[in-house]
Amino acid sequence: MAEGKISENIEEYLEVLYRNGSNGEQVSTTQLSKDLGIAPGSVTQMLKKLEDLGYIGYTPYKGATLTEEGMKIAQKITRKHRILEKFLLDVLKVKEENVHEQACEMEHTLSDEAERALCTMLHHPDLCPDENVIPACDFDFGSCQECFSQKDFDQVINRKFNLLSISELTGNSEGTISFIRGNDDLLDDIAGTGIKVGQHLKYEYNENRIGNHYLVSIDENELNIPVEMANNIFIRI
Repeated sequence: MAEGKISENIEEYLEVLYRNGSNGEQVSTTQLSKDLGIAPGSVTQMLKKLEDLGYIGYTPYKGATLTEEGMKIAQKITRKHRILEKFLLDVLKVKEENVHEQACEMEHTLSDEAERALCTMLHHPDLCPDENVIPACDFDFGSCQECFSQKDFDQVINRKFNLLSISELTGNSEGTISFIRGNDDLLDDIAGTGIKVGQHLKYEYNENRIGNHYLVSIDENELNIPVEMANNIFIRI
């Protein structure tokens, strides 16, 4: 769907759904009502509308899950919000208690081109000030080096599928490594482990989180990945 045709209200709902269920978890109406500060009846009406638009799957009395299209929009607005928080706090030195509200006001109007410029200026951050993972961009690159080498934004195309970082996975998952984020040093460190785009990754949620490391299987070889890398290795589920 073309940018600019989605209301801020819809983006807010999808953002909250993503925050609570980024890996396909069902989010209850009660949770949405609490997070949005909106009466449950009004939330139910909006969920029915979002289902009609194809952004969510909705089960009465149980809750909602994001569809692929809903996930794409939710990741995009969440990414812009968290990058703006980082910019407002680290660069503009806005008071920490004001950062979230100001990012909420700005996220809906931040263009993709400006988002990309902010990401580059901030050296491809992986965490917002609240230490939540910043979702991957939806530009069709395999790494930030590829993105940086493309100077003309008009030549940048969007990725057709959604990604999750290893550290965002909340259940047993497997998929193809499709994007690796970071500055040159981090990309070199990740490459030094033998990890690269195109490999198959498998992760068992309940057993494979070990302190600040993630035990994963990549092309059937087990690797212990520190969280700093896990935040920046993205797979297509």
